[in-house]
Amino acid sequence: MHNEENTGTATLETVLSSENMREAWRSVKANDGAPGVDGLDAKATLEHLRTHWGGIRAKLLAGEYKPGAVRAVDIPKASGGTRRLGIPNVQDRLIQQAIHRTLSPLWEAEFSGHSHGFRPGRSAHDAIREAQGYIREGKVWIINIDLKGFFDEVSHDILMRLVALKVRDKRLLRLIGRYLRAAMQFPDRSREKRTKGTPQGGPLSPLLANIYLDPLDKEMEARGLSFVRYADDIAVFASSERSAARILKRLIKWIEKHLKIPVNRDKSGSGPVDESALLGFRLGRDGGVYVSPKSIAELKTEVRRLWDARQNRTEEGLAAQWGKFINGWWEYFKIADSGYEPRNLSGWIRRHMRKCFWLRWRTPKGRLNALARHGVKGRSLGIAYTGLGAWRVARSHAMQHALKNSTLNAMGLSMPWDFARAHV
Repeated sequence: MHNEENTGTATLETVLSSENMREAWRSVKANDGAPGVDGLDAKATLEHLRTHWGGIRAKLLAGEYKPGAVRAVDIPKASGGTRRLGIPNVQDRLIQQAIHRTLSPLWEAEFSGHSHGFRPGRSAHDAIREAQGYIREGKVWIINIDLKGFFDEVSHDILMRLVALKVRDKRLLRLIGRYLRAAMQFPDRSREKRTKGTPQGGPLSPLLANIYLDPLDKEMEARGLSFVRYADDIAVFASSERSAARILKRLIKWIEKHLKIPVNRDKSGSGPVDESALLGFRLGRDGGVYVSPKSIAELKTEVRRLWDARQNRTEEGLAAQWGKFINGWWEYFKIADSGYEPRNLSGWIRRHMRKCFWLRWRTPKGRLNALARHGVKGRSLGIAYTGLGAWRVARSHAMQHALKNSTLNAMGLSMPWDFARAHV
């Protein structure tokens, strides 16, 4: 018998119940992520589970199950450098998702209302709106705290003590601990043991991160601070420069003492809200919300990459790739009070599109045929033989006629902010 006082139903039996596992599988399948080190995708994993689930479940209940290693994947960060993800096998993602579904309700009701990352019904937009409220109250100084390599620095001892406050089932605690310590496997198949950190890439990591940082939220609440947190992005708002400097100093001391996470002094600091950024947005002193200059620069970098003519994609493939990126980007940034920044780029983006098509038409004959096909006539067709560079040709009358804005839109190469403006 397990002591479940104040722990809801956090037992391994609850995790492995048929209904919970079915729901967990739906989530894992919907995410449709890459295979882990075993090379099995969702379809192959499902076939494996149909044959072997009975034995896997028995091992889990007996406390004998050992998770597979996680596959190390380095992805580029928008700010430069790379972020390392740890991709578990699909089977382990399923079990982690089932654990997440069981544990999340136990903490969710007690998490801070100022925490918005990786929580049901909350988003970065909620954090921005809360920040707007603080600014409109006159708290126009922002303290940004950067936790250095947070997901790699999490102390297993501190985290497991926090989890054990609500989970009494020792088998479940042991399983979570094994997931934390699962080895990282690199492309050369070498492996590295892990003694700290909760790798990004598994379904359980976001919840464990929030559990780990919840004591910080409670500490900031106890101090009466005005703050928002989105995962490891922490912003505190103050009414004066002096107050902001004092808050920064005291919070750094508390974090490093109680959470054992190093604070990056180079990236942490305080200043006027309109000289900083939060979650990709710039906040004005009047509470206005704008796309940050850094986010605009990152958008431009991605536009150049997506419209590189050397890609081996069809026109349809280019359109699908563009639509997926730009619609997701706009869905996130459309809460900005002014769409001026992206709208100001519409012509520049279309020029990159035209440049890409010009290069893909390759030869003078190919360009002549393509221009004629798109309605260019007479002398204007002579540009097919020009020695001018593609970037200059892209703004020529002939190319702007061949690939008019309406033509690009019909090809699926539209700007969602232009569509939104037309329907205001």
